[in-house]
Amino acid sequence: MKPCDGFAPAREQAKHEKHKNVLKDYPTFKYIFAFPVFFRTFGALKGLVKSPMSNDKNIDNKGGISEEVTPENSEYKETADYSTDDMADDDQHSDYMPADRFDASAVHHLSGMYKNWFLDYASYVILERAVPDIEDGLKPVQRRILHSMKRMDDGRYNKVANIVGHTMQFHPHGDASIGDALVQLGQKNLLIDAQGNWGNILTGDRAAAPRYIEARLSKFALETVFNPKTTQWQQSYDGRNKEPVTLPVKFPLLLAQGAEGIAVGLSSKVLPHNFNELCDAAISYLRGKAFELYPDFPTGGAIDVEKYNDGQRGGTVRVRAKIEKLDSKTLVIREVPFTKTAASLQDSITKAIEKGKIKARRVTDMTAREVEIQVQLSPGISSDKTIDALYAFTDCEINISPNCCVIDGDKPAFLTVSDVLKHNVDRTMGLLRLELLIRKGELEEQFFFASLERIFIEERMYKEKKFEQAPDQKAVVAFLDVKFDPFKKDLIREIKEDDYLRLLEIKMQRILKYNKDKAEQLMAKVKAEIKGIEHDLAHMTDVTVAWYKHLKATYGKDHPRLTEIRSFDTIEAAMVVEANEKLYINRQDGFVGTGLKKHEYVCNCSDLDDIIIFYRDGKYKITKVADKIFVGKNVIWVQVFNKNDKRTIYNVVYRDGKSGYSYIKRFNVTSMTRDREYDVTQGKPGSKVLYFTANPNGEAEIIKVTLNPEPKKKRQNIFMEMDFSEIKIKGRTAKGNILTKRSVHRVTLKSHGRSTLGGRKVWFDKDVNRINYEEHGRLLGEFNDDDSILVVLDNGDFYITDFDVNNHYEKNIKVLEKWDPDKVWTALLYDAENEGYPYIKRFQMEATKRHQNYIGDNPESQLITLTDTAYPRFLVTFGGDDAVRQPMEIDADEFIAVKGFKAKGKRISTWTIDKIEELEPLRFPESASADEDEDAEEEKEENLDPDAGKSQQQIIDEMTGQLSLFNDEDSSHKS
Repeated sequence: MKPCDGFAPAREQAKHEKHKNVLKDYPTFKYIFAFPVFFRTFGALKGLVKSPMSNDKNIDNKGGISEEVTPENSEYKETADYSTDDMADDDQHSDYMPADRFDASAVHHLSGMYKNWFLDYASYVILERAVPDIEDGLKPVQRRILHSMKRMDDGRYNKVANIVGHTMQFHPHGDASIGDALVQLGQKNLLIDAQGNWGNILTGDRAAAPRYIEARLSKFALETVFNPKTTQWQQSYDGRNKEPVTLPVKFPLLLAQGAEGIAVGLSSKVLPHNFNELCDAAISYLRGKAFELYPDFPTGGAIDVEKYNDGQRGGTVRVRAKIEKLDSKTLVIREVPFTKTAASLQDSITKAIEKGKIKARRVTDMTAREVEIQVQLSPGISSDKTIDALYAFTDCEINISPNCCVIDGDKPAFLTVSDVLKHNVDRTMGLLRLELLIRKGELEEQFFFASLERIFIEERMYKEKKFEQAPDQKAVVAFLDVKFDPFKKDLIREIKEDDYLRLLEIKMQRILKYNKDKAEQLMAKVKAEIKGIEHDLAHMTDVTVAWYKHLKATYGKDHPRLTEIRSFDTIEAAMVVEANEKLYINRQDGFVGTGLKKHEYVCNCSDLDDIIIFYRDGKYKITKVADKIFVGKNVIWVQVFNKNDKRTIYNVVYRDGKSGYSYIKRFNVTSMTRDREYDVTQGKPGSKVLYFTANPNGEAEIIKVTLNPEPKKKRQNIFMEMDFSEIKIKGRTAKGNILTKRSVHRVTLKSHGRSTLGGRKVWFDKDVNRINYEEHGRLLGEFNDDDSILVVLDNGDFYITDFDVNNHYEKNIKVLEKWDPDKVWTALLYDAENEGYPYIKRFQMEATKRHQNYIGDNPESQLITLTDTAYPRFLVTFGGDDAVRQPMEIDADEFIAVKGFKAKGKRISTWTIDKIEELEPLRFPESASADEDEDAEEEKEENLDPDAGKSQQQIIDEMTGQLSLFNDEDSSHKS
């Protein structure tokens, strides 16, 4: 049977025409019709049942009976009568009989059957199940739940099982879908006041059974979601009840709660946003100002919104868990990414450990009311690098792709978050205007009848004989109409017959107790209220702004932002994965891999790494780490390749061709195409690498070149030395400098050199709280191997770190700079241990990686200022009872000596201080002397020459294979 025919709905026939046109503008669906196998089963079921309500009442294009909404037919009347006598006769039953399978009227032609039924089904799922409506931000099941809860509302909690049963009057899809939707609404903590075990979005625990938990509408829902006077109604699926087409929500509910649904051929994913920020954005829009909206998740964490794209499809957000260092061996996860739970996060970490991506001893989930997952690290493992690895290889970082798809005008529409907010704000203004108009009409009716009543009583019309002796109501109405003629011009509208009849219902007791003064006061009050409403109607923007301010002031404190908006750094998996494999090489057979454990060990690596290989003929390439891979013979160098590494410099001497010149070059390799062959030489056949070194910090050694002797020359010099520091570092395609035109016998290392690259420049990027070498952020300086970074936090903690780019730093950084052990710091603080008096202290930061605090152990102590000025000056201004005293100027260098950071310091004054300002210094430190220490002992020059102690002739004899009959001294003596 059709999905929309199962319960013989009274409004489904009209919806059929609406559903036919929903997807005609979406070309995706025309390709779905190529799969008749799915529809064959669906079609077989379709032919078994024919809708008994196919020709029912005339239904409007909204799916409900066209009817003017009045207080009399409201669903939320104080004395609501829910009988359905006006809809169906209780004594009248349907004469529907199931169609016989041989009945000719039940026969369907196959032509177009699959296409039409599938479109009906797809349209039904989109409009009636999966996608929220832009008007109130709710899916049909959510709307029906709230409608049922409003009908049941008496201020007390109701069993969820009772709510589910009541909602089934409106929702034709069973209790399971209603119960799940109700629990999800309750977990959002906005519309439903929940009581009992409603599950835990942090752990993934399910809610208790519906019979054990209770719920009622929240105050926010009662104030913003319902108003029967402005609600448009329609018949329920079975025609027995009325339900709202949409609820008159005066708030961007869709953006506050978020929504997710998968329909046929499309999906919707609207992320939740912060309550207060939605109010602020609505006010900004009303005032014509720009605004920005970013998601806020109930699970907390951090979010990078650089590519959010205003919530439109095609955008993405990066979400991270909150990871802290408990100590050097333990990491703690405090908040999980949206859509993840503590259990799923623990599973992903465990899998990463099993695969060797992360080295940790164990993962313990201690989550209860708050998330707490402890990761115990293995000995010797960097906690900073492990944090990056958790983001790279586990669900601690995920990407979420929003897709703001909503139902707008009975069709799916792909909008931006800003579009949805603007629509909701405009609709809120329209609803507020409508409420004011309705209220104004009610007040005008009240004022009108009060005027009639006053005239009726004051003129004593009820005492007239024609009134008392009137034969029937018609005569009374005619009499009153004549009597009211002189007053009609002063009334706000014409008098109708019903108005006269209403006067007849006034009891004599009321007439006897009628007080003219009180009646006039009441009419004046009503008139003033009408005037106020007219003012509001002329200033609807101000009214709407006041509405959102009221919502923020009343409910905003319960909805603080939980998700931190940050810029994330890009983590390369290969840079943070643990080197859990060992790389080996079989030079004889030309194989490299992690499975060649009986052969030569090269280095540690991971399965994500690339390796770079250099050959004797000058060829080189990179390839992926594997268990065993053939790379060829004559390998002179193999190592893990680090992309964008500008510090590793290759020093090479090569021969160009079989008998060409010898060249010397220095180069780095920052990027290559995997498995593509490159050449150090100029590519001539017979070229050969004569000397090769890889220097991770750009070291430049001194080499000794031994030339082949020329037989015809008696006196010749076959030795030459070359310092690589004299060779410029160029690109890998440069041919280099000519070393010699003569034939080279060998090239050997004479002495190791130092780095020619100088110190490494380090930058600090405040946006991501990370250091880098790519010139992002503030330059910290040039760092050598023994240099450190000083970190000072707002709470007084300080420590030093190395300049590894894997380091993580806190958010509350006060100072981050290159550490200078000789720098003197000056701190002014209020010492809580000494009655809160202001103190001044001067000290030097100690070199330790352990957190230490220069303010003190008392958390009540407060820092006034911290400066690294060499000779700081301060101006102290007094206040309170001491405001008459002259300000005091302090020269810190003269006021107090430099002591340890734990010293208490010196009290500035016992008088009441208003403020302390830092002044410009009058003295500056002398510049450091540039003279070198003449007494410094020079380092002994290193000499690694393998031919040390040998004469040139001995070397030539070794090269030519001749036996030297005499030593050099004898030869020189004979000559």
